[in-house]
Amino acid sequence: MGTRELRFWWLGRTEYSEAHRLMLELVQERVSGSGDDVVLMTEHDHVYTLGRNSRPEHLLWPQHPVHHVERAGGPTYHGPGQLVAYPIIRLEDWGLGPRELVNVLEEAAIRALRRYGLNAGRVEGKPGVWVSGRKVASIGLSIKGGVSFHGIAVNLTTDLSKFNAIMPCGMPSDVMTSLHRELGIEVGVREFAEAFARELGDILSAIPVFLEVQLDSVRRSPF
Repeated sequence: MGTRELRFWWLGRTEYSEAHRLMLELVQERVSGSGDDVVLMTEHDHVYTLGRNSRPEHLLWPQHPVHHVERAGGPTYHGPGQLVAYPIIRLEDWGLGPRELVNVLEEAAIRALRRYGLNAGRVEGKPGVWVSGRKVASIGLSIKGGVSFHGIAVNLTTDLSKFNAIMPCGMPSDVMTSLHRELGIEVGVREFAEAFARELGDILSAIPVFLEVQLDSVRRSPF
């Protein structure tokens, strides 16, 4: 592990639009050359998000708020029991391109899940993390001015029935799985967030600095 630090902000449970606003504010800072690289980590209230590749037929019968967002990919669900991590980093500074960042996030999730006994991996041509033909973690990124945002969502004790309202990334809803479904164990989102932070820091040769942050305390000025 190197001597460079990477900060991880644990926001706790958040309403999606508030966390999304903070993410965009931090991205704007990094694009303008100020601010620091940070990985936002949270557990969202129930929400569906539609990426740039979403189609009307992918949205079946959503019973929670729906947001159109900047990331790649199709529809997905975020909610309790799921870790969402948003890396807001200047890619060039870490020697990464978009594809390399996808690989890094996948690898961090794979290693963190392995800590709990789940042997997950990749499927050629299908982003995310997979186990037994089902997806346990979804990835959707966006890049602005060389700075990444959006990120990865890992299902821990997620209510998988929520995916029935959409075709996640254009696939049948039963493609989704969770750590709990696969192994029958319950792991808290914050606990898993710390494991994920350690693994991501190790992969990037960085020292992970895990901080509890109140969302209201880090609001930026409107841009």
